[in-house]
Amino acid sequence: MAYETIIVEIEDYVATIRLNRPDAMNALNDQLFKELADALGAAQANEKVRCIVLTGSEKFFAAGADIKMMSDLSFVDVFAGDLFTQDTAAILRVRKPIIAAVAGYALGGGCELAMMCDFIIAGDNAKFGQPEINLGVVAGIGGTQRLTRFVGKSKAMDMNLTGRFMDAEEAERAGLVSRVVPVKKLMEEALAAAAKISEKSMITVMAVKEAVNRSYETTLAEGLLFERRVFNAMFATDDQKEGMSAFLEKREPQFRDK
Repeated sequence: MAYETIIVEIEDYVATIRLNRPDAMNALNDQLFKELADALGAAQANEKVRCIVLTGSEKFFAAGADIKMMSDLSFVDVFAGDLFTQDTAAILRVRKPIIAAVAGYALGGGCELAMMCDFIIAGDNAKFGQPEINLGVVAGIGGTQRLTRFVGKSKAMDMNLTGRFMDAEEAERAGLVSRVVPVKKLMEEALAAAAKISEKSMITVMAVKEAVNRSYETTLAEGLLFERRVFNAMFATDDQKEGMSAFLEKREPQFRDK
C-alpha cells in the first residue's frame, strides 16, 4: 500500500515509521490513523521486522488530533462513528515491540499515540501535553487513563485540567519516558535500542510485552500468576535451551524463535 501521511523504511529487522504531515505539524487525521494501523499490521506480519520505531520530525512528533477534521462533527458523528477507535485498537493489537522516538511537541493525540507504544525515548526538546481542555473537550484516546497510570493522579490532573506541557526532563522524572537523549542523537539511540531488541528471541520478546501490559489490566496477584505461567511456558521453547546453554558456554546465543 502506498502511503501519503507516513513514511515506512525497513532495515536490519527494524521498521521505522515516520509521521509525515509537515504542513499540519503531523496532526492526526483519519487518513493518518488508517495508514498507521495498516503499516503496523504489515510490520507485525513481516518476518523481516522484529521491532518498530515510530517517530515524527525534530520539531513535532504530533501536535494532536486534526482540529480542522473534527471541528464540525456532532456528538452523533463521533459517537455513532466511534471516532479513532477502530484504528487505535489495531495499533494496540501489534505484538512486536514499538518504540516511540519523540522530538518536539507530542500534544493531545500525539501524546496519546506515544503512550500507546511500548516505551518512549525522548529528545531533550520534547514536550508532552493534554491540552484538549482548551478546546472544550477532554482527551479521547488515553490522555486521562494511560497518563494517570504512567505519571500518577496529581500530574495527570494538572496536565488535563490546566493544559500545561511537561518537558522531557520532567517526563523522565515522572516515568512517562524511559530516557532522554540529545535530539540530534534521538534516532541513533532509538534504532540502537530496536537493534538490541531484534537480537532477542521473538517468542520471549512478545511474552515480555504481554506480561508487562498485563500489569495494567489486572491485580498484582493475578499479574504475578500470569508472569509465572509465562515464565514456565518459556521452558517449552528451543530458545530457552539455547539461551541458557550459551550463557554457560560463554558465547552469544543464536535464537531461532522456536
